[in-house]
Amino acid sequence: MNSINNSLYIAYRYLVYHRVRTIMLVAALAIIIFVPILLDMVVAESQRRLNTRAEGTPLILGEKGSSLDLAINSLYFIAKRPGDITMANIQNVDETELGYSIPLYTRFASGQRRIVGTTPDYVDFRQLQLAEGRMFTILGEAVIGAKVAGDLKLAVGDTLISSPENLFDLAGQYPLQMNIVGILAPTGTADDEIIITDIQTTWAMAGLCHGHQDLAKTGDETVIIKRDKNKVTANSNLKTYTVNTEENLDSFHVHGDPETFPATAAVVVPNDEKSKTILLGRYQGYPDGIQLIQPRAVVQQLIASILRIKRTLDTIVVTVGASTLMTIVLVFLLSIRLREKELKTIFRLGCSRPAISGCIAAEILIIAACSLILAMVLFTLAWSQSDLLIKQLIR
Repeated sequence: MNSINNSLYIAYRYLVYHRVRTIMLVAALAIIIFVPILLDMVVAESQRRLNTRAEGTPLILGEKGSSLDLAINSLYFIAKRPGDITMANIQNVDETELGYSIPLYTRFASGQRRIVGTTPDYVDFRQLQLAEGRMFTILGEAVIGAKVAGDLKLAVGDTLISSPENLFDLAGQYPLQMNIVGILAPTGTADDEIIITDIQTTWAMAGLCHGHQDLAKTGDETVIIKRDKNKVTANSNLKTYTVNTEENLDSFHVHGDPETFPATAAVVVPNDEKSKTILLGRYQGYPDGIQLIQPRAVVQQLIASILRIKRTLDTIVVTVGASTLMTIVLVFLLSIRLREKELKTIFRLGCSRPAISGCIAAEILIIAACSLILAMVLFTLAWSQSDLLIKQLIR
């Protein structure tokens, strides 16, 4: 009885060892197949998207500094936000009559979704199409990208609220409720993941444009500091509106000179190649801390850096892959050695040597096939997050 139990225990241990060995071999081979393919696909897709977006954007105007941050923030609305320029800087480009400019103000977000304050010209320039609703026309209206609508389960008629930059200091900042009036058709670009609104709406979020109750008609004297014939001065108790409606729309107004109001950057569309060259020449060494860049040239530098990193990673992957393959071969050889008694028994029972070799080859093929299937599953799961991987690569 004890000998039978010992035999069963030995058989059980062998089966466990065999299964664990097989699972580990399948996982190791799957990773060797999966990692290089995913790396190649992500880099190739990143290169394609970067080139497509950059080639479709002639020039970008922004604060002098990192041209890469300016280009990536203006094209993809990620990476570090460059310093602000003024609307006067943008109007200077329009006054040259060598092209027109499209302002972008990307300071604010709603949750994890970037709010892009701009003009309807941006929608025309990017050739964006509406899947539902209409384009924004007044302050407080917004159009959202297809991915924003899908991820957040939003529809035309719903609302979004801008997120404050600092929860403990709301002075001068007004979380604003935006009415969704349109949803863009999918484009497969960064425009699927943003909220587009009029730039005046983002100025309202910055406290440069706001609405409040009519001081001349209010009966609440607790909000009044001083009342003259032509002027009423209010204190901080004055009710300001965070929701734009037809009733309070007329109360929204700006404080200060709009020419001094901020923008993150501006897309500059020259009339032709000659105008483009003249504009680049005029802003070469511009004294007011402003730069005019060609996104394509900047993106090519980024792609060159990515490819250098990829070559290094390829070398590491090949080295690790070769080491892993040699280890797998060693494991197979050791496994055959450990199963020598088993193979001799099979041979004595009448199985030919070619048949035994075929069984071993079949085992290897099954492990290879399972590894390939697992690699495809891993690749499918990873590729479903390709947008996130590409963002991390170009940040």
